[in-house]
Amino acid sequence: MTNPVFQNSPYFGENRKGGRTPAGYPTYPGYAPGSGTTYAQPQQGYAQPQQGYAQPQQGYGQPQQGYGQPQQGYGRPGGVEDLERAYGGPAAAPADTGRMTYDDVIVKTGLVLGVIVVAAAFNWVVMGANPLLTFGGAIVGLVLGLVNAFKKEPSKALILAYAAAEGLFLGGISAVFGAMYEGIVLQAVLGTTATFVAALFLYKSGTVRVTPKLTRFVLIALVGYALFSLVNVVLMVTGASDDAWGLRTGVEIMGIPLGVFLGIFAVGLAALSLIMDFDAIKRGVDAGVPARFAWSAAFGLAVTLVWLYIEFLRLLAILRGSD
Repeated sequence: MTNPVFQNSPYFGENRKGGRTPAGYPTYPGYAPGSGTTYAQPQQGYAQPQQGYAQPQQGYGQPQQGYGQPQQGYGRPGGVEDLERAYGGPAAAPADTGRMTYDDVIVKTGLVLGVIVVAAAFNWVVMGANPLLTFGGAIVGLVLGLVNAFKKEPSKALILAYAAAEGLFLGGISAVFGAMYEGIVLQAVLGTTATFVAALFLYKSGTVRVTPKLTRFVLIALVGYALFSLVNVVLMVTGASDDAWGLRTGVEIMGIPLGVFLGIFAVGLAALSLIMDFDAIKRGVDAGVPARFAWSAAFGLAVTLVWLYIEFLRLLAILRGSD
């Protein structure tokens, strides 16, 4: 896993907390070795010397204290019927046991993305891409993104607050790009949606499998791309590069801006990250993680989708600018 949202969770992934039971089955939240095995404990008073049994004849022939009485909870009226109903009833669904399901993840992801879209529309349409809301949303979104990524327990309020802040930021920059290049926002949205669907199809069909080799490649590629982006920003801020996109447009390969190649590479990297997110969610559902971690899964998917949308927006802007 490369997404810190899933990587830092104690429940997602191959190294999730708890491991496996002695029989080889995945553990469930709250599992403790030996818990629930009360059938092996001796019954209270069983095999102990019965009171007065070996004493002299005094009182012999009287019923022994407690002997012959039904054991506690055994053979009581309705006990067999209750057991038969328990065996004959339908199996408990994951939702009945408080475990995370795919439906939980879909609903929570829809809520998070919905908040992003509403906040983006508010800043773009109502506030007219207010610079304070745009840059403030970027800073607050970054801080809340880091907080949520490294929290062991998900916080619904903080995740929705991140979505609102990120939406304000995306609404502002989308308005700017939309004013410069007509139809670019719709193209970026369609590109993000198409990549998400393609990544899901490739994962579900088994065409792309998450292996240790793929994980190492994505991790190294992410670190390398992050370092390049940091250096490029420093060059732009210090004035070492006068181009609008720094090295992305200042360097050309066979007449094509470097940013085009980097943009395609980043989109592919984001698609692989989505596939790894899907795999982490599947592991969490199979392991029966608590239902509240559906918020963590939704947050992780939202982070990757926001990154993917920004990469599409930048790639399309570079292509439009080079025409």
